[in-house]
Amino acid sequence: MTNIEQIKEALKGVKYPGFSRDIVSFGLVKEVEFEGGDLVVRIEVATKDAKVPQQIFLDCHAVLDGLPGVGTVKVDIEIKDAPELAGGAVGKSSIPGVKRVIVVASGKGGVGKSTVAANLAVALSAKGLKVGLCDCDLYGPSIAQMFGTTERPNANELDEIIPIEAFGLKLMSMGFLLEDKSPVIVRGPMATRYTQQFLRQVAWGELDVLVLDLPPGTGDIQLTIVQTVAVDGAIIVTTPQEVALIDARKAVAMFGKVNVPILGLIENMAWFECDAGKRYYLFGEEGGVREARDMNVPLLARIPIDIPTGRGGDEGRPIALTDPRESKVSAAFHALAAGLKV
Repeated sequence: MTNIEQIKEALKGVKYPGFSRDIVSFGLVKEVEFEGGDLVVRIEVATKDAKVPQQIFLDCHAVLDGLPGVGTVKVDIEIKDAPELAGGAVGKSSIPGVKRVIVVASGKGGVGKSTVAANLAVALSAKGLKVGLCDCDLYGPSIAQMFGTTERPNANELDEIIPIEAFGLKLMSMGFLLEDKSPVIVRGPMATRYTQQFLRQVAWGELDVLVLDLPPGTGDIQLTIVQTVAVDGAIIVTTPQEVALIDARKAVAMFGKVNVPILGLIENMAWFECDAGKRYYLFGEEGGVREARDMNVPLLARIPIDIPTGRGGDEGRPIALTDPRESKVSAAFHALAAGLKV
């Protein structure tokens, strides 16, 4: 005879569409009632994509129908909408003291997403905003290196992590907690726990905006973030080449499934300009421009590639700290920040 625990175990076989985690671990299953052979499962999901609840409904029946002792199965799915857009951003952050949460994401690695996140945070701070930057890439943290600090964070009397401060920003990264050569070897559930701690158990204080530097791809950590906090918008970073644009489309689709508005696309490494002023399109020309048009999302910026930007990341001084009159890349990041409604 099947019991409720076995039913919940069976429901762990139902994945959130497009992701590797199941609906139980994400807390979408709100209630399970089983009496006299009649089973009722109540699920809550926030999405505007009708295919998501439909797929969950079918997958639930696939694992529950036919269980020993189970007669009728009713899967009741409540669909919740995200808060409506207001001035280009949605709702209020569920992180105390934080007014806006913006994620910087990419469908694949190697497109300069962390460089964009770091320099965007610096440029937003230059506008006079109070800014935090959280490195959510647990397996490849780079924010500590990019800001040139090896400080170890302390805890306050509430047992909250005190973020590291550099260049007027509040920073948190797994890189602050590890030795230089120590790899992060954690499985999905532990990665989820670390991510939630970075968001919920860090003393961010009063911030106008918190920038989240996401890991590449469309995996568990991304979904954990949108299930943990109210995200006001996503910025997608890509290079102009088709192999990157393919994955950028996946990132846009993922955020669409979980009701996170796309603030726009950034074409990074758009060109290299030599000393004579000639532009070389190393990864193709205007791929990001076409993609933004095809996906009907704003093209927020086209960021050139140059040597000082890479050197600044290695030496712990983001290029956006350079006077925009002296660096076209710095100027591009400051123009990006000026155009964002935060």
